[in-house]
Amino acid sequence: MSASTAVPGGAKTLAKRKAASDNKAKQHALNQPNSARAAGQGGSSASMLRIFNDEALGFKIDPLIVLVFAVAFIFSVVLLHVLAKISGSVF
Repeated sequence: MSASTAVPGGAKTLAKRKAASDNKAKQHALNQPNSARAAGQGGSSASMLRIFNDEALGFKIDPLIVLVFAVAFIFSVVLLHVLAKISGSVF
């Protein structure tokens, strides 16, 4: 058997890690967006702010009412499933 004189985790491993780290940093720098629109932020923030103020068109419903309606809908679906199970076993 021949014995290997290379030390595990030696200079070659450190050099490979450094090269991989440098390559990753270089790729990250190349993938950076150049503008807010390229980053997915859209153009102007004025259109987004208009949704949440009093000038927005449409219904103005309190978030608590929306939450109550959502919970009531979920409850009604569960109740209908339970009733279907019970009535299916009776008939």
